[in-house]
Amino acid sequence: MNFPADLKYTKDHEWIRVEGNEATIGITAFAQSELGDIVFVEIPTVGEEIAVNEVFGTIEAVKTVSDLFMPVTATISIVNEQLDGSPELVNTDPYGEGWIIKATITNPAELDGLLTAEAYQELVGA
Repeated sequence: MNFPADLKYTKDHEWIRVEGNEATIGITAFAQSELGDIVFVEIPTVGEEIAVNEVFGTIEAVKTVSDLFMPVTATISIVNEQLDGSPELVNTDPYGEGWIIKATITNPAELDGLLTAEAYQELVGA
């Protein structure tokens, strides 16, 4: 299983890639494998500020629906519109084309509370 070292991770299985004050956020390959085939992603509205650990959307697999939790307080700037018609991108490329949102980080200090790739691997027992 893939755990890119350039990402930060949450205990709820989201990943975040930070470039300046911009973040790209998605779910981990581990989460995708646990959920199974993703069939629908409900994504928030652009311009909405979501607080750290608050729900920012849902992801639906064949047998379950899971909440998506915001890794840091941020304002949604872009949603991955490719997921509207192709949620399978989350299944096949969760760290690439399967990203869910891009957001402007409001409180960069919250990044310190996220997990490294090594800590996340330990959390999931990989």
